[in-house]
Amino acid sequence: MLLWLAELTGASFLLSYGAEHLSKKYGAKFVGRTLLSVATTLPEIAIVIYAAAAGSYAVAIGAGLGSNLLMMTLGLAIMLLIATTRLSKAPLKGVEVATFKLDKIFLIATAVISAVLFIDGYNYIDGIIFIAMFAAYLVMALVEMKAENKASKKREQEIVSDDHKVIGVANGIPASRFGGGMTKAVLPFAAGTAGIFFGAGPFIDSLQGFSLEVGVSVIVLAVIISPIAGEMPEKISMMLLARKGAAGASIAVANVLGSKILNNTLLFAVAVFAAMYHGGFDVNIPVTELLQYQVILVTVVTIIALVPMFRKAIGLKVGMMLAAMYVISMIIQFLLPQDLTLH
Repeated sequence: MLLWLAELTGASFLLSYGAEHLSKKYGAKFVGRTLLSVATTLPEIAIVIYAAAAGSYAVAIGAGLGSNLLMMTLGLAIMLLIATTRLSKAPLKGVEVATFKLDKIFLIATAVISAVLFIDGYNYIDGIIFIAMFAAYLVMALVEMKAENKASKKREQEIVSDDHKVIGVANGIPASRFGGGMTKAVLPFAAGTAGIFFGAGPFIDSLQGFSLEVGVSVIVLAVIISPIAGEMPEKISMMLLARKGAAGASIAVANVLGSKILNNTLLFAVAVFAAMYHGGFDVNIPVTELLQYQVILVTVVTIIALVPMFRKAIGLKVGMMLAAMYVISMIIQFLLPQDLTLH
C-alpha cells in the first residue's frame, strides 16, 4: 500500500505543479474555484471511479467524505499557519474571506443536501441532482468572474497614464508570460494525470487488503488514508500559494471552498455513475451504519469550520481550532462501529 501511496503522491506533485502554472492564464478567484479545484481533485476522482466501478461503493463515498474532512480542518489550518507567520514571504495578520460569501453558502447548501439525499442511499436521480448543483456553481463562478473583470477593466481605464501606454495585464500577470510557460505546465499536468489514473486501482486493492490485516474498516481507512494521496495536489498548491501573501492566500481559500463544493457535487455524481457501470442503471449505493455516521460527522465538521469564515478575516487562532477539530475527528473514526466488509 505504501508503494502505491507514494506513486499517487508523486503523480499528485506533478499535477499540482502543472495546475499552478496553467492557472496563471485565468482570473485568481475563478481559477481557485474551477480550474485548480478540478485539477487538484483528479486523484480523488480516479480513486472514486475505480472503487465504485469495482463495486466498493462505500469506499468511494468514504474517500470523498475524507477529502472534505481533511481539507476543511487540517488543510485550512496549515494554510493559515503559513500565511500568518514567517513561513510566508509576506505574513498577514489574517486571511480575508469576506469576498467568498456565495462560496460559503454554496458549500453549506451542498453539504446539507448531499447528506439529506443519502438518507435512502444514492441512485441515478441523485447523480443528476449532483451534476445540476455543480453546473449551477460553475455558472455562478463564471458570472462573478465576468463582473470582476468588467470592474477591473473600468479601474484600469481610470488610471491609464497620459501617454496611453497600456500594458496587457490579466489579474496582475503580464500577458507576455502566458505563452512561454504553457508547455512547461501541460507536460507535468499530463504526466501527473496519467500517474494518478494508473495508481488508483492498485491503491484501492492494497487498501482493502490492509483493512483485513489490521482489523479496521476499509471505509475508515478510505476516509483517513485516501485523502493523503488524493489531496496532495491541493495541499501542495495551498502551501505554495499561502507563502505568496494576500493574493496567494485568497486563491488558496477559493481552491479549498471550490474543491469541497466539487466533492459534494461532481465527485458524488462520479461515484453514482461509476456504480451504475458496475451494478446497472437502477443500482443504489446503500446506506450503512458506518457510512451514516461518517456523513453526519463530515457535514457537522464542515458547517462548524465555516462559521468563523463568515467574519471578514480568519487568523492563526481559527487555524488552531481547525487543527484540533481534525484530531478529534480522527479519534472519533476509531470509536465508530467497524465494518470489515469490502463493500
